[in-house]
Amino acid sequence: MRAEYRFRSTWWLPAAPASRVFDAVVDLESYPCWWADVRSVRQVDGDTAELVCRSQLPYRIVIAMHREQQDPHAGHVRVRLTGDLEGFLTGDVQPVGEGTRLVITQQVRARKPLLRKLDVVARPFFRANHAWMMRRGHRGLAAYLA
Repeated sequence: MRAEYRFRSTWWLPAAPASRVFDAVVDLESYPCWWADVRSVRQVDGDTAELVCRSQLPYRIVIAMHREQQDPHAGHVRVRLTGDLEGFLTGDVQPVGEGTRLVITQQVRARKPLLRKLDVVARPFFRANHAWMMRRGHRGLAAYLA
């Protein structure tokens, strides 16, 4: 049982310049201010933070995000994920007209025993939960930047 997932989300932020979007995306400590599903963030070191997330389903995910690449000029960030999820996440910020497009790609393997055990039967629910969380993050970031 591999319990692997690949997600891709595109967030359109029509009123936010790319530099502000990039700054918000790399400021992990601000996430609980605008993303209700990110319950807490603890800075581990200059490149690593631990996030506790919980959305609609009754479980929480604890992940460490370790910055591997961060290029504000290219609008690109890549982080390695460890903990309940293992893999990577990339964020690409692109100016489009007067707004910004943020493309988030995640490739992860569930390490949390509950998620691995239920993967075959609960996969559609896990994917729906992720989609719900990402929609709330998109709305929260748009409001935060407004």
